[in-house]
This record gives sequence, C-alpha cells and structure tokens, in this order.
Amino acid sequence: MLEKHRQQLIKNILDQQQFASVKDLTEKLNASEATIRRDIRKLSMSGEIKKIRGGAESINKDAKNKHILSSPFFVDKEKNSETKRLIAQRAAELCQDGDSVIINGGSSTYMMGEFLSGVHLNILTNSFVLANYLTENTDHQITLPGGEIYREQGIILSSYEKDSTENYFASMMFMGTPGIGKFGVMESDPLLIRSEQKLHKQAEKLVILADSSKLGTRSNFVVCSLAEVDVLITDSGADPELLACFEENEIEVLIVDKAAEE
Repeated sequence: MLEKHRQQLIKNILDQQQFASVKDLTEKLNASEATIRRDIRKLSMSGEIKKIRGGAESINKDAKNKHILSSPFFVDKEKNSETKRLIAQRAAELCQDGDSVIINGGSSTYMMGEFLSGVHLNILTNSFVLANYLTENTDHQITLPGGEIYREQGIILSSYEKDSTENYFASMMFMGTPGIGKFGVMESDPLLIRSEQKLHKQAEKLVILADSSKLGTRSNFVVCSLAEVDVLITDSGADPELLACFEENEIEVLIVDKAAEE
C-alpha cells in the first residue's frame, strides 16, 4: 500500500472512531507498528491528526466524518491488489458487446471497471462506488437497486423482498468471495447474503472472482453450493487439489499468473 493511501486511511479511521491505538491501526491496515508510528508522527507534525500515547486522535471533534468510500473498502482493495487486478481483467474479457450483466459489490469486482471500456454493456450493480466509476468513465447503461447505502461494504442493500432487481435478467453475474471450497461459496457478512442470492436468481451464469488465498478458506455463511457456480477465476498460486475439486464439480476454472505483490 502506498504511504499516501495508508495515511489517508488512518485519517478516515480516526474521523470515524475519533481514536485508534497503534495496534488497532496495524491490524486494520496490515502494516508494521514501526510504519504506523512513522505515519502518525508525520500526520501529527502536519497538523492533520493529534498524536497521543499509544495511538492517535482525530482533530475533528464536532462529528464523525462520513466518507463515501470507507476505510474497510480501501483496505480490502489493497490486499493482493495486483493479482486481483489480473483476475478482474480476465473477468471483464468474458463480457461481450450488448451483454446484460450483474456485478456484485466488492473490491475484486470493483476492479473490473477499469477493463470494461471496450464494450457497451447493460450493468446492474449494488456497488455505488463501481456505479460512480462506470458513470464517469464509460457509456454503459447502469442500473442500481433501491435501498440504503452501507458505507463499509460500499454497496446498496434493500430491506424489501421486491425491488428493481426482479425485473432484470443477465447472462452472467460476477461476484467475489471471502472463501470458496468443497463447502461452497462463502460470505462473512450476513447483510450481504440475501442480496447476493436475490441477484444470483436473475443471472444465467455465476462467475466467482477469488485469488488463491481465498480457495479452501471458510467463512461464517454459505451463499451457494459449488453446483451453482459456472466459472471460477483465480491465480496460479492455487492448490492443484482444490482446482481438481472445482473441475470435478463441472466448474470452468480460469487461471491468471499470480502477481508479485508489493
């Protein structure tokens, strides 16, 4: 993660929490204590935050600052970012001009936006950050479901059974996951499961984007079984036994080269 991005995330976290310890920031940003202490010192010297014993405080005392792109979204986006980007590029290559597709919210699927400029698509997405990017940078027809904005996940979720998604039909749905294995496709946030299952019903094929660190990883909830997955896009660091398992379940496995991460 670049220093300027990490320091912006520190400010975002402090604006949301008012205070954070060095330990808390190292865990959230996947950085060393020495790096976080150095960032805190620099930000404090420039007057952007207040350095205190064991951590830092926000200088914005009146109210919590709400960022349209939350710190958890940015942190997840930076993990294995180059490999995720290659996986997202391969996913975008599956789209053909005139297709109607569904792109579920997430850091991996967000990266697809960069590679979707060569075709014209009809896109339904519950990711307001992806919708914003595509609106500014492409001519795609973008549809958003109704509902509330959840900043931490960067998505829109509807609390109603019936919304605009039931009138949309897509050839493919693209979705990331915190884990996929013999047990199926996993999800860690219960808020997302209902939305993902609802979107899945509106698509002919389900395409899962998962770097090799996600293969075999368990999470709290199962979104769907392997029988419901049509395509898995992963990287060359994947366990061959797991890949064989996916192929035995008639999943088309597409592999990109694993990037050398920073």
